[in-house]
Amino acid sequence: MKNLHTRILILIIAISVLSCNSKNKIERENEPTIYGVQSDDAEMNMAIETAKKTLDSFDYAVKNNSRVFTYFGLKKRFVENETAEHIWVDYVSVENGKYIGVVNNLPEKIKGIKVGDTVEINKNEVSDWMFVKGSKLHGGYTIRLLRNRMTESERENFDKESGLIITE
Repeated sequence: MKNLHTRILILIIAISVLSCNSKNKIERENEPTIYGVQSDDAEMNMAIETAKKTLDSFDYAVKNNSRVFTYFGLKKRFVENETAEHIWVDYVSVENGKYIGVVNNLPEKIKGIKVGDTVEINKNEVSDWMFVKGSKLHGGYTIRLLRNRMTESERENFDKESGLIITE
């Protein structure tokens, strides 16, 4: 049986990297699938705006971190040579008013970072946030949208693999 942290990493890896310049699901050998979304995708842009507007909920949970919270992650928009890619960062903490975390996905297009790099995240760079409390996903607005776009079979598999409770 996988522990919760491992299941959450599977969840994030399964739908984590969001390239604004692509519109397809990209399968990569020995790497997680990338679900590309156009930069003008109204639903995705609304999910990102909702995440930005509710970031205080993430801040509260991080500042009051206790054993009830089992995972914290932020999705950061990285830009390199006019290419944007949204990548999940975990092991998040707050230092001097900025978030610090570790890249946990292999980028598809951004070459200046790699898995395991420690990065700073300004609030304006956040495109999603999540934390887990009692197996329940909080935040994860882009995750919820992409999950809703999956087929029923994909959703069932995703839910089983993640081990998380995802409510509307």
